[in-house]
Amino acid sequence: MGPQEVIKKPLLTVGDEEIPGEEFLYMLSKNRQFKTAEQKIDSADFFTNLELFINYKLKVREAVNLGLDKTEEFSREFEMFKDDLTQPFLIKNSLQEGELMKAYNRMKEVIKASHILLQFPPNASQADTISVLRMALKLKEEAEAGADFNQLAVEHSDDPSAKDNRGSLGYFTALQMVSAFEDAAYNLQIGQISDPILTDYGYHIIKLEDRMPNPGEIKVSHILVRSQGTDPVSEERALRKVSEIYTELQKPESSWEELCALYSEDPGTKNSGGSLPWISLGTVIPEFERSAFSLQEEGEISAPTRTPFGYHIIRLEERRPLSSYEEMEPMIKSRVLRDTRSTLIQSQVVAIQKSRYGFLENEPNVEVVNQIFNGNSQAEARKLIEERGLGSSALFVVSGETKTVKDFLDFLDAEQLSVKGSQKSGFTNLFDRYVSTTLQDAEVNDLMTNNEEYKLLIQEYRDGILLFSLMNEQVWQKAIEDSLGQVKFYNEHIDRYQWSERIQALIITMGKAESIPSVRRFLADKKYLPNLSSRLENTFLINNPLAFTYEEGVYEWAQHPILKKLDNGRNFHELTQDGKTHFVVFGDKVPPGPKKFEETRGKVIQEYQEFLDKSLVDRLRETYSVQINEEEKRKLYQTAVGK
Repeated sequence: MGPQEVIKKPLLTVGDEEIPGEEFLYMLSKNRQFKTAEQKIDSADFFTNLELFINYKLKVREAVNLGLDKTEEFSREFEMFKDDLTQPFLIKNSLQEGELMKAYNRMKEVIKASHILLQFPPNASQADTISVLRMALKLKEEAEAGADFNQLAVEHSDDPSAKDNRGSLGYFTALQMVSAFEDAAYNLQIGQISDPILTDYGYHIIKLEDRMPNPGEIKVSHILVRSQGTDPVSEERALRKVSEIYTELQKPESSWEELCALYSEDPGTKNSGGSLPWISLGTVIPEFERSAFSLQEEGEISAPTRTPFGYHIIRLEERRPLSSYEEMEPMIKSRVLRDTRSTLIQSQVVAIQKSRYGFLENEPNVEVVNQIFNGNSQAEARKLIEERGLGSSALFVVSGETKTVKDFLDFLDAEQLSVKGSQKSGFTNLFDRYVSTTLQDAEVNDLMTNNEEYKLLIQEYRDGILLFSLMNEQVWQKAIEDSLGQVKFYNEHIDRYQWSERIQALIITMGKAESIPSVRRFLADKKYLPNLSSRLENTFLINNPLAFTYEEGVYEWAQHPILKKLDNGRNFHELTQDGKTHFVVFGDKVPPGPKKFEETRGKVIQEYQEFLDKSLVDRLRETYSVQINEEEKRKLYQTAVGK
């Protein structure tokens, strides 16, 4: 709990607006809590920041007075920021974070399992569902009594792959199976068989066979000799070919890349050394996976490995451990939000919100409206509701506020939604959406009322957008576009824009040491003239363009890092700086005098902006009264400075 949470009295009154002390302390306490002596600030900083805060609030007050908070541009930008700022404070975010972390912690382990799938018949009745469940329970009982689980999968599983893999799913980790299946599998002990698990596919019985730490990812290359295994002759030919390639690879002088380009039958990788993307357990076919992950040393080559595609020789290129949570979070979040976990999270959010905000549904009225919408068009339903005078009927209460049938219809209009009369679930889905939206609004309102950190953050961004709009309109953009004002400011402050004594100079930085003597001889007796650089170029750079670089111009010699070290009474100089040889040729001196407007326009605009800013603050201090609560200021001073 920060100190700002106990400070409630207004610190300032700007015009007719009271500004609480916690708002100033919030701005002052970025990256510090003032709990230790090292976190305190000195007295001068406190008062400087207080003056800046007053100026800031004056500008925000002026922006509101000018109606900048009513513009469409402000509303659009503020709502965008508000949505982004609100997300971390919502119930949904904490539940989602928990789900992401649970998935990552599971990813630290891989598990191996087999399953038996029992699907429902088309248009299954409740009796059909019960019958399938009973069959699943019977198979579980048989397996636990000693029957071979994988043979039961061959005989009974509706998973088409069970005939080939005997129900084995190999190794997998989090987010590779549907949520209910994953939860059940990860909660088993090795050798344990699950109760029937219901998913969209049917009932599953799962047997856990192994679990081990996640070996991370590997990058491999392969040479592929294709074979479908349908013709014994071609199969024998493929096996002989891959064996000969493997024998060649054992020779010290062999080149993996050359043999891959010559013999691999994977057109997508043969010309890039057979390189494949990074793989992890559960992402490739089991036969390839077993062989690839059995390789231990980088550069190690597997014996020929048979898969449904043919024969592979696999080379290990690199290993890397499971990435950190921070690196994997975007991927995990994307996958969690795409599967059934997101629906589960939303259901939990709604349940918590209903409990927290006193949700009470008027079930009879909801059913009446449901019946009206089902079987009628949207227009007909609205007409019936109007005829029966149901618009003011209560549908539910949230945070003590009653939501009526009319409110629901207004929601449909605002969201441009319609209930399809032919869809029995149409009303239910949209009513649930309305309830969810209303609960979300209640949560945000609760944050604005009771969460000080959230309130201050939203206030900061609102005021920041208004401040930017005001400053852009009256200071920054005005200074850039007001050319007459720039010139007027320049003329009134000409004393700020003066050249000190300058000198004409040519500065050469040598690039090649062998050119130094000849360039020295060329320049030694010269004085700077405008054509000296072109003569220098024509003499040396045409045939040797890297011999040196140069710059020339009129310089304030006393401020120049090289020229200030030289005697400008002599024309030619040679010096070494930062390991580089430089030649300097001086010309005429230029006495001090005013800079032309074009020569200093950038600085004029900058200082004109500062002038407009100060003028704005002076005007606002005259326009709006500023009153400071001295008692509150002393409390804040004690907190921040502690003296």
